[in-house]
Amino acid sequence: MLIIAHRGNLEGPEASQENSPKQIEKAIEKGFETEIDVWLIDDKWYLGHDSPTYEINEEFFTTQMWLHCKNIEAVEHLEKTELNWFWHSDDKMTLTSKGNIWTYSGVYIKNGVVVECGKPFEIKEDILGVCTDYPFEWRNFRS
Repeated sequence: MLIIAHRGNLEGPEASQENSPKQIEKAIEKGFETEIDVWLIDDKWYLGHDSPTYEINEEFFTTQMWLHCKNIEAVEHLEKTELNWFWHSDDKMTLTSKGNIWTYSGVYIKNGVVVECGKPFEIKEDILGVCTDYPFEWRNFRS
């Protein structure tokens, strides 16, 4: 099962570090793909959940990232790329640009990725992966 580091978190939520370029790079170095929140404002890229916080270059994005677009401008630009991106707000699920099903907590769809930010527990459905704030614990739990 694919384990995705939610906002780059590795051992639980870290509000002061999540979505920071350093934290995302650290998660990728540890072998995890990452879900990150991205904004495009005035042709500049930013990371951040509730607001654009960290300015980055577009070259920062890699195929190991699941880009959660936080504004329409990000969608309009990323739609022209080969990167894996998605948009959702209150929906229980969405499709990523790569055709993956991305769901909120508690919604399990065969071959989908579910956001379960808490500690590991048994998921009986045949899902593709989990996006979590505790990727190390999920990796060890699944081993």
